[in-house]
Amino acid sequence: DEVFEALAAPLRRRGGQILKFLGDGLLATFPLEEATRTETCRGAIEAAAEAMAALDQLNSTRAAAGKPTAAVDLALHLGEVLYGNVGAIDRLDFTVIGPAVNEVSRIELLCEPLGRRVLVSAELAAAAGDPGRLEPLGPQSLRGVREPREIYALTLGA
Repeated sequence: DEVFEALAAPLRRRGGQILKFLGDGLLATFPLEEATRTETCRGAIEAAAEAMAALDQLNSTRAAAGKPTAAVDLALHLGEVLYGNVGAIDRLDFTVIGPAVNEVSRIELLCEPLGRRVLVSAELAAAAGDPGRLEPLGPQSLRGVREPREIYALTLGA
């Protein structure tokens, strides 16, 4: 599908690994080693910006051809996960699980109410250093998470 490829190509170029497509979304990870922590986190932010630019270009082409366009929101978070095959003996699925996966899912749900297309957790923002493109949005409540989390919006375009 054109939309998924527009989103996936920048992630792959920046070292991201797409684990699965989930309906109209996807789950990707950026494997992290302590020695390259800052670079990996910055790469994830740049991949998100590039993915949204590619989607904007695709949407322009589709709109000009009278085809439907896609609205996509992204969320980025840094945290520990468990990964591996889960499921039953006759149906295993490689996935990641843990609080970090739940939190990034909850962060993505804030995109629409906050009117932002890409949101970044404070953990990832801090690890990336200040790439200069993150706007603080203050503490936000996440469903199922006790304490509000500091959230940033990625400035897109120019």
